[in-house]
Amino acid sequence: MKRNIAILGSTGSIGTQALDIVRENPDRFEVYALTANENIDLLIRQVREFSPEVAVIANESKYGQLKDALRDLPVKVWAGSESIVQVAQSGPVDMVLAAMVGYSGLKPAISAIKAGKAIALANKETLVVAGELITNLAVEHKVPVLPVDSEHSAIFQCLNGERSPVEKIILTASGGPFRNHSPSRLAKATKAEALMHPNWNMGAKVTIDSASLMNKGLEMIEAGWLFDIAPDRIEVVVHPQSVIHSMVQFEDSSIIAQLGLPDMHLPIQYALAYPDRLRSNFKRLDFFELKTMTFERPDTKRFRNLAFAFEAARVKGNMACIMNAANEIAVDAFLKDRVGFLEMSDIIEKTMRKTGFIQAPSYEDYVQTDAEARRIAKDFIK
Repeated sequence: MKRNIAILGSTGSIGTQALDIVRENPDRFEVYALTANENIDLLIRQVREFSPEVAVIANESKYGQLKDALRDLPVKVWAGSESIVQVAQSGPVDMVLAAMVGYSGLKPAISAIKAGKAIALANKETLVVAGELITNLAVEHKVPVLPVDSEHSAIFQCLNGERSPVEKIILTASGGPFRNHSPSRLAKATKAEALMHPNWNMGAKVTIDSASLMNKGLEMIEAGWLFDIAPDRIEVVVHPQSVIHSMVQFEDSSIIAQLGLPDMHLPIQYALAYPDRLRSNFKRLDFFELKTMTFERPDTKRFRNLAFAFEAARVKGNMACIMNAANEIAVDAFLKDRVGFLEMSDIIEKTMRKTGFIQAPSYEDYVQTDAEARRIAKDFIK
């Protein structure tokens, strides 16, 4: 039986790779809806190939252009963020692939969970911003939240079938392009250098987060909510070769790891098809081609964002929401050449100190916190 999928963020890195999986497995997956933020040309090509029921462009100013381009097809064309929320809860949808970037993915994820849709989660900010809310809703509505990030997919696979108590989770990090840079060199790091990730092909925002180790901080917070484990039982290990995607250590001292080439197609396919494993033509890992595998401790003095994330995870409340909002503003400013690489961490730290803290936030509190933190972060940039 085919699984009907709504892909939120179909023109991004995860979305396009997910469509590769659909293309290779037409007997398993049907695309019900495709959504994009700005990339209307690619969205049009995707709609023509996959013939979804609904196509949504978040930027409402591009609605007319999208409608005209698809007028010869029997597809519903919608626009705006609320339309994405509506798609996420549509009746025919079996699974929502949440691949939107940043805070924008939170409301559609909540909508999908309340409608009882399985979630393939690639938008880590959803759990970072409102992890307690999301996990409680998932339990209440009996909705599976399946991880798509390679690290969380690895942990999920390592835990599959295990009943033994977990001692700790070991998250691996590539270290990014600036792993060996001195603080003085980091201060001069350019946007072009930061976007040159050594192992992974990702969108701009995620790539910058990887360079600053914020991405690993976000993944650490996400792992805590996904696997119900405290931050002091999550260890980050820099593994530049990106062959081991993450590990789980059990109370008997045994460690189980998931290995593979640095390719997001596998974790995406695993989430979309779960609990099945589908045969694939992905390149296989050849141990005889591996020259070495190395491991290092992350340097949280040079890469302070990782330390901020651990602080936010321990404090809980709305602190991770504050940190995430400040980071999104700081990364956007860096990509626009308005701040330097190290200044991003300064903006995040100052925003975390200045924004109002709420110990037990509601959804409305998260919305207000996000807006307040963004406003404060922008003031620091000015």
